[in-house]
Amino acid sequence: MELIIYLAIITYFFLGAIAFYLIGKKKSKATKREIWTKYFTYFIIINTLFIAIYLGFPYFLILAAAISLTGLAEIIRAFRSYGNKNQHLFFISALLLYLIIVVPFLLFSASEKEVLYFAFVVISVFDAFSQISGQLFGKRKLIPSISPNKTIGGLAGGSILAVVTGGLMGQLPGINTAQALFFAIIIIIFAFGGDFLASYYKRRFNIKDFGKLLPGHGGFLDRFDSLIPGGAAMYILSNFL
Repeated sequence: MELIIYLAIITYFFLGAIAFYLIGKKKSKATKREIWTKYFTYFIIINTLFIAIYLGFPYFLILAAAISLTGLAEIIRAFRSYGNKNQHLFFISALLLYLIIVVPFLLFSASEKEVLYFAFVVISVFDAFSQISGQLFGKRKLIPSISPNKTIGGLAGGSILAVVTGGLMGQLPGINTAQALFFAIIIIIFAFGGDFLASYYKRRFNIKDFGKLLPGHGGFLDRFDSLIPGGAAMYILSNFL
């Protein structure tokens, strides 16, 4: 099972490399360097997540806890550096919302491997190919006032490929194709919602990124803003539906 999943991931990365080559073909050297830095950092991140799932409990739980705590620290740091310190209510609401999402994500991280693999692959495909599709085919901006880089084409391309991938992987969590497609759609909605909220809070805190820990990506919340709510959605789906 793991070999097939990993081969699928490598295939997607190969397709991504071709796409990044096309995207950067006419770009400056600095932009090309930025594109490939982001690509190889993401490759390391995806392999780290895959290995944590492969090793079994409690490795992915430990990694998820580290991601969650780092994200919490980034929110607190963003508020501390924010010029307007009078918006404590807004800050508290951001923390509460984050914790509400993080709790089911941590519960999800203790799930069986099959459940973890399903959500992990769907979210990763959506996240990566939304950016690739957006840069290749994105013309119309989706929410320019909050996230100027997101496009309708990017959202559509990433969503379609992620839903198809989820439909093909339904046997992992033991659900039929129709259920797998439904699960994938809900996960994508939550993943996009997390990405949207992260962009919204960055605008409110007047920052470009939540941090600089991940080359080409920014902070942990910049990279895992889809994984956390997407994993939370999978926990709800697999336990209550």
